[in-house]
Amino acid sequence: MPTTPQKSDFPSHLTLTITPPTPTLSPPKAPPNILLLLHGLGDTSQNFTPLARSLNLPETLVLTIQAPLPLPFDLGGFHWGDDVTFSPAGDLDMDAGFTRSSRVLVQEVILDTLVKKCGYRVRDICVFGLGQGGMAGLEAARGLRKMGEEALGGVVSVGGAVALGLPSGGSTAAAGSGKSRTPVLVVGGREDSSAVNEAGVRRTKEWFEFVEVHRYARRGDGMPRSREEMFPVMAFLARRLRSWKGVPEGSVEIS
Repeated sequence: MPTTPQKSDFPSHLTLTITPPTPTLSPPKAPPNILLLLHGLGDTSQNFTPLARSLNLPETLVLTIQAPLPLPFDLGGFHWGDDVTFSPAGDLDMDAGFTRSSRVLVQEVILDTLVKKCGYRVRDICVFGLGQGGMAGLEAARGLRKMGEEALGGVVSVGGAVALGLPSGGSTAAAGSGKSRTPVLVVGGREDSSAVNEAGVRRTKEWFEFVEVHRYARRGDGMPRSREEMFPVMAFLARRLRSWKGVPEGSVEIS
């Protein structure tokens, strides 16, 4: 049986907020699900934390994690990339390498803390990332597969696909590691205006065995703005989250 994560369980250099679910069990147990919220490029965990409350997911503790590096030049906010690069149009480029952030998410947050200290399994953990945060979440799932760990419960990436700098999944399969079995939902705007373009979707499907793609009817990426846009995200999470309700005390799950 896992124990509820506390801030003191995590490395002191990490900035994060913990949003517990509304208690539904008596006596209360550690929630069976963990959702990692990863903000977009130039944002902070503090700004992204209200989403944890608005999702209101049952029996799910939400960890809103801040990216490890601040943006330079007094731009404000933080980023998940190994470097800060600019697109030809002069905008900050989301696709900037994810070696450091993957190490933070995979080793420090998931394996060392949630699995080893708190007793969760990797598949009890899902990820919801926006933009660059979604790309970091996909890279973390890919990193777990490379290490031979089990799959995450799922990754929702809004406005971000697998990074351009990665080789194709075919070369990975040839090396014997195969595709990740972490289920993935990629969300984006109309293809003519989205960072989730045809090439990005193809790369994602090369690395992951189970990939769903949902597009808004409108132009542009970003967070869902309506019930219709949010429904595929909530439906995906509902399929991936577990529940203690109705499970007798002392039961053992056989997998």
